Amino acid sequence: MSFFVSLSGMRNAETDLRVIAHNIANAETVGFKKSNTQFSDLVAKGASVDPRRTPGLGATVVAITQDFALGPLEQTGRTLDLAIDGDGFFALANPVSGDIAFSRNGNFRLTASGAIEDAWGNRLQAYPVDSAGNPTSTTPADVSVPLLSPVPVGPTPGTLSNVSIDARGTIIAAYSDGTTAPVGQVALAIFGAPAGLRAIGQTKWQASGESGPPAFGNPGVGNFGGMISGALERSNVELAEELVALLTAQRNFQANARAIDTATVITQTAINLRQQ
Repeated sequence: MSFFVSLSGMRNAETDLRVIAHNIANAETVGFKKSNTQFSDLVAKGASVDPRRTPGLGATVVAITQDFALGPLEQTGRTLDLAIDGDGFFALANPVSGDIAFSRNGNFRLTASGAIEDAWGNRLQAYPVDSAGNPTSTTPADVSVPLLSPVPVGPTPGTLSNVSIDARGTIIAAYSDGTTAPVGQVALAIFGAPAGLRAIGQTKWQASGESGPPAFGNPGVGNFGGMISGALERSNVELAEELVALLTAQRNFQANARAIDTATVITQTAINLRQQ
């Protein structure tokens, strides 16, 4: 039995090492959130077992939880780099399937057609607005920036020269004829239980039954974090903490391996005594 107890400890230590290695590998990934491994002991017991003599059966992994603590904010000066100072996620739509994913990575770009998307082509979701920049709908949709001035001041419409985003999340297009026009307001999503979000890679998550459905809102309102333009949220991985955890997990693995070696010696001694 001691073999299986120590084997469970080795498996858990290996899982812990994989989680820590994943955190370290993404220490420089924008918008990445570190994970932690949680363990629980296994106990063999029954109604007729003396509680003072209850043997243990080892340990198991209970959960691998994500830590959504805010990472450091780094100024980039690029107008389409966005950071959320507080709670919330950017909503991104897959242009093919229409599936919505959520991310803290605010590194966006403007396409030739006027869409705002991330590095993988997912479209940023925003509320449509009127000429004063006030939202006209509570349903987010793809951002579409007009390439020509919607209200030209001369006979020829001005061409798009710049796109900026203010602290309210309002997307403002500037044109060569000197005119500006609001084209949308970035929609943020929050969840009742963000730890239940399903990680899908590319620093994105999907809603699940454990996280609950997303609630959309405006940046800086209520529980929704403020919007910072020209900045990105770095990974919340602390390398010093991860290296200490890495050493601890390594020691745990070695200790369980040594326990198996000891159990092997004891078993071999018992077999040798029986053969004599």
